[in-house]
Amino acid sequence: MAKKVVATLKREASEQEKVVKVIRTKRSEKTGAYTFREEFVTADKVKDFFSK
Repeated sequence: MAKKVVATLKREASEQEKVVKVIRTKRSEKTGAYTFREEFVTADKVKDFFSK
């Protein structure tokens, strides 16, 4: 399962370059523990992040 956008970070210089923090969870098949992958990506790249 993946969480959608957690936080939106704004820059005053440009409205087009909105940066968001995304978090993806992954469960280990071996141990059953969850791992989290966090990244800051531009708003237009969010769907690409979750489609990987």
